[in-house]
Amino acid sequence: MSMASAGRRVIAFEALLAVVLLVTAAAIYFVKNSWGPYYTTMDDAEAVPAAVRPVAGASTGSYRWNCGRNERGHRNTANIVVTPGKPGPAHHLHDYIGNLGVQVDSTVADLVGKPTTCSNGDASTYYWAVLRLAGPSNNEHGGPVQVPVSLTMTYYGNPLGPVLPMPRLLRAAVGDAYAHTNGGALARSRWTCSDTPERQTMKYPLCDDGAAVVRIFDFPSCWDGRQLDSANHRQHVVFPVAGGGCPVGTFAVPRLQITMAYAVPRGTRYQIDAFDEQDHDPATDHGFLVNLMPEPVMARVVKCLNSGRACDDTATKRSVP
Repeated sequence: MSMASAGRRVIAFEALLAVVLLVTAAAIYFVKNSWGPYYTTMDDAEAVPAAVRPVAGASTGSYRWNCGRNERGHRNTANIVVTPGKPGPAHHLHDYIGNLGVQVDSTVADLVGKPTTCSNGDASTYYWAVLRLAGPSNNEHGGPVQVPVSLTMTYYGNPLGPVLPMPRLLRAAVGDAYAHTNGGALARSRWTCSDTPERQTMKYPLCDDGAAVVRIFDFPSCWDGRQLDSANHRQHVVFPVAGGGCPVGTFAVPRLQITMAYAVPRGTRYQIDAFDEQDHDPATDHGFLVNLMPEPVMARVVKCLNSGRACDDTATKRSVP
């Protein structure tokens, strides 16, 4: 092959590569601008921060269990932490897993003694706004509710020391349902795609073909040692500070992470249920828990975390069929 021929091939390859890069950039630009401000490709997502290196004596273990994916369709508009005993707006529906006693007029006290979907007898309730496919005309309330194809429940410890048991009936919240209109200081929305777990975003991700949309709740894990709830449902259980430690006057308890994966068809809009004026903004994503885990099970959780063991109770026999 002559030098001239080789040179022409290099130029042709470089030209083809430039075209491919240009088309890719144009496609990304089109997606970002045609889908609106609440959707993004994972190119713009943030890298997940490196985990804090634990000190000697830290609680480095984990505990997993199974409360199902809400295959039963246990949903209603109640929020037993914020507005106990009262139904919420019809367009703000919650998914519930765990305790089966949550009805639209329930209070926390009503949950005691009720059956559960959890594999280990955990009678706690865990709930969040449903995720829907957008309606045919992208109307306000959206289309069908989506059931996750997978849902993982995991407790983690604290990198700077041991954890204490969560007290019975402790309430905890993550995220802010009003983040769109109140400045977003309490927003904790985290989304990613199943093929890019190393990156996360506060927007709805547009995932590649075959990749699931992944929704993550990381609950606060520093308890004030006194209250089971507080006026804004957040002051008594707060997030660790930079470096992983708990603020002065608080104590580390197990840190709950819930990860859900949804099979959203590529090219399909989706959204969470939201209150009026919140515009289905993904920054308003939020979740709650009320702890009713039996004390022996909570003791096992704490022992697993503080001893550095990875415990898996997902296969434990369910307490209800």
